[in-house]
Amino acid sequence: MKNIRSTIEYITLVIALIAIMSMLFGFSQAAYAEEHGGHEGRLDNRYGHNHYYPARGGYVHALPVGARPFFHGGVPYYFHGGVWYRAYGPRFMIVAPPFGLVLPILPPYYATIWVGGVPYYYANEVYYTQTAGGYMVVNPPEGQVSQAPPPSAATSLPQGEQMFMYPRNGQNEKQQAADRYQCHSWAVNQTSYDPTQPPGGMPSVQKNADYRRAMAACLDAHGYTVK
Repeated sequence: MKNIRSTIEYITLVIALIAIMSMLFGFSQAAYAEEHGGHEGRLDNRYGHNHYYPARGGYVHALPVGARPFFHGGVPYYFHGGVWYRAYGPRFMIVAPPFGLVLPILPPYYATIWVGGVPYYYANEVYYTQTAGGYMVVNPPEGQVSQAPPPSAATSLPQGEQMFMYPRNGQNEKQQAADRYQCHSWAVNQTSYDPTQPPGGMPSVQKNADYRRAMAACLDAHGYTVK
């Protein structure tokens, strides 16, 4: 009888522990869902990208620290860590950026693919191509996709109009993207000029030159040759 009682007490304890663990897990899931408008995160493993992002259509009550606005058609879209946000009332919805939006840097993490000898940069279901002044959000490319660059492909990556950066220390693409983003933010803080923002009047040639010099100095300090 004593053994039976001990067994019952042990089973009761195990059931109670399982219930507590389930409750704690439920709280964590609920907190995540609340933060992202009821939508769970997802793994983007296309082209070996392998990064998690919150699902589109979810909401956050405040933008992540460091989110930057980029304008398209006069509408601000906020960017942070490869995720795009747009204001809807007091909250911010996780959205897809509009085609044609240009930003000066690539997301911190991205995968490079090649279609017809042209490089495309992919992150979070968004494709970017190099254009004057930065990188443009474009439609998904059509044609055969390769993740290996053609032999004739240049290895330089531009930053801004006619500005090219060459890694001196073997930095990979992810590190280059992170350094570009950091240097862009630093150059904006140093010059109080952001070429990604719509100008209030005629753009200042001097301010643009100051921004480019600050970018070049920062990239040089991070181990890049800038031309």
